[in-house]
Amino acid sequence: MAVALTGGAIALGADRVPASAPVSVGAADPGILGGGDLDASVAALQTHLRSQPKDAGAWATLALAYVEQARTKGDPSRYPRAEQALRRSLSLAPDGDQALAGRAALAAARHDFEDALAFADAALRRNPYSERALSSRIDALVELGRYADAAEAAKTADARRPGVPVFTRYAYVRELRGDVTTARRVLEQALSAAGSPGDTAYVATQLGQLAWNQGDHKTALGCYARALAANDGYLPALEGRARARAASGDRAGAITDMETVVARSPLPGPLVELGELYEARGAAGDRARARRQYALVGAWTALARANGVDADLDTALAAADHGDKRAALRAARAEWARRHTVHTADALAWALHVNGRDAEALPYARRATATGYRSAVFRYHRGVIELATGHRAAGRASLASALALNPGFSPLGAARAREALEGAE
Repeated sequence: MAVALTGGAIALGADRVPASAPVSVGAADPGILGGGDLDASVAALQTHLRSQPKDAGAWATLALAYVEQARTKGDPSRYPRAEQALRRSLSLAPDGDQALAGRAALAAARHDFEDALAFADAALRRNPYSERALSSRIDALVELGRYADAAEAAKTADARRPGVPVFTRYAYVRELRGDVTTARRVLEQALSAAGSPGDTAYVATQLGQLAWNQGDHKTALGCYARALAANDGYLPALEGRARARAASGDRAGAITDMETVVARSPLPGPLVELGELYEARGAAGDRARARRQYALVGAWTALARANGVDADLDTALAAADHGDKRAALRAARAEWARRHTVHTADALAWALHVNGRDAEALPYARRATATGYRSAVFRYHRGVIELATGHRAAGRASLASALALNPGFSPLGAARAREALEGAE
């Protein structure tokens, strides 16, 4: 049995002692259906429910499986199926904490974090030890920018249900506040507690992402290798390996990996990354290839919105650099009106910048870096905006800090950061 982190290891400073936009909205927890093949498990549940249609728990589990399919396949059309399954579960068991926790997970997946929090709280009133509800509550608070409340929720979850889902979220809360050392210890403990290949792949990938954020590409590659050894089809690890390969100079390997990712899960982040890898390569036809990837972001966004997903943050991030700048600003403003996180602050700052509104952008760029979260992208954006507003010393410091933290943070952004820094000297 795992030791509760907040009750012992961290407080005592023990050797054996994290999750991000990666855990709450970009990566699914492992082991929803026992760590096996998700599609096969969905088919088995569907078969079971044809013969046992009043099994409320099975309907709730099927709903969660649909949510995971939507995430892993980049297919938001599965969210309405999840919603239907959850309604069926609640019609059979109106007080079922499984279905309420499922509704929290579905709301979070659709980026409706206020509803995610409400459903998680409702589930916890019925079952204070629901791991899914405890996890979704942390996710919702993080994505609403309520970081102090998220830290308290992580402590509560750790005391009630210590395990991989809670450990990874605890680590991410610490990382958001700049405590990378604790985040790493927590993830290492989670990896040692991993009881299945799915858990191992999930946690090793989180460790890889943490290392990547610190510019430690060698360690990141080692973590992704461990994840892929546990599950050779785990797309978040393949995506992470692509970024680490690119930063290490293996652009061809990075492109191969990212092409595999987008073929199976055409989400905005990997699509933009692949487009930028093509642009950075600069061979004949690569700009056209890049434009096709950026265009696919718009197609995914339309599909996501048609299936109840708030895609404004994705739109703002992609469109600011590779699309309609005015649309980027509209989306960033809409997202900021809903939630105040470091990620939405950065997106709004950058959207304002590309629209020539740097004086307005600067407070948001500063807010994005205020918690201590170590992001080279955030520092790069802040540095460019500082230079544009006449804060030359601060701008040079921010750009230098971005490159020192992670010199390969972006296929195009890192080169532009160097150019901006050289031009400011």
